[in-house]
Amino acid sequence: MRRMSANKPRVIVTRKLPDAAETRMRELFNTSLNLDDTPFTREQLIEAVATADVLVPTISDDIDAELIGKAGERLRLIANFGNGTDNVDIAAATAKGITVTNTPKVLTDDTADMIMAMIMAVPRRLVQGAQVMMSEESWPGWSPTWMLGRRVTDKRLGIIGMGRIGSAVARRARAFGLAIHYHNPQPVHPDLEAELEATYWDSLDQMLARMDIISVNCPYTPATYHLLSERRLKLLQPTAYVVNAARGEIINEEALIDALEAGSISGAALDVFENEPAVSARMRKLAEVGKLVMLPHMGSATVEGRNEMGDKVIINIRTFFDGHRPPDRVLPKRA
Repeated sequence: MRRMSANKPRVIVTRKLPDAAETRMRELFNTSLNLDDTPFTREQLIEAVATADVLVPTISDDIDAELIGKAGERLRLIANFGNGTDNVDIAAATAKGITVTNTPKVLTDDTADMIMAMIMAVPRRLVQGAQVMMSEESWPGWSPTWMLGRRVTDKRLGIIGMGRIGSAVARRARAFGLAIHYHNPQPVHPDLEAELEATYWDSLDQMLARMDIISVNCPYTPATYHLLSERRLKLLQPTAYVVNAARGEIINEEALIDALEAGSISGAALDVFENEPAVSARMRKLAEVGKLVMLPHMGSATVEGRNEMGDKVIINIRTFFDGHRPPDRVLPKRA
């Protein structure tokens, strides 16, 4: 049994977490914090896995098989501070006897709210309008033909990945008068499909060719890498918009840039990037002319959400060292 005792487990946290979470972790565990929030170097991660009982990484940490191979005998738990776990090689960890947990189900509404804002921002040119008001040049005043955008009501929204977040986006979009379409490995429950009046497409290609707005909400896996490829982006209508708050690698970013520059699609809104935090000069230019809205991976960034994530990390650690299976354990995907 791994019951907690006076010998508190050594927990190493790789990034600055909310104060409430850090304080509680210091009370419960022998915790090393990252107070200045500087991302760990590879050498620091190697030292951490060699000396910790628990590692608490985030999406910015690459916990790959090579790193896990350097883990000491003490490391028994990787308690990821995040819903996604594509930054952790779960199969390698499991093979080494290390349990992996995440923080699911607390960011659904926060992320869906941001996605809905992004869906509105590009067609209605909200960022461009805000930039006009911040410019040193005087706003010339209202004009019947100035800053015209596109109506969102009565448009077709194609959701790629109708999981928790995709369903939450669909509910919000219905309230704005959008028609819901979706592509998923399987259709959702008939009750949910009826509630959303959603149309299921087993062919992603066929759905893409008919939608006004595409929202990417699927997880990032080897199978979804560049799911929106150059070929698929060419299927979109010239009046279509693309929104991505899932993972940058799901879209072929260079192909998306080409499409925006050529005008073969009308616009895009991105909260995630293929090589983040790096953003290309071509993308910045597209943002300047209003074809692209870029946000700094802030879709889930609320005080409430981050605090709830911290609570989940603590619960997972305590449950594990009390000798029980943590509630948010993540298992390797079957081949």
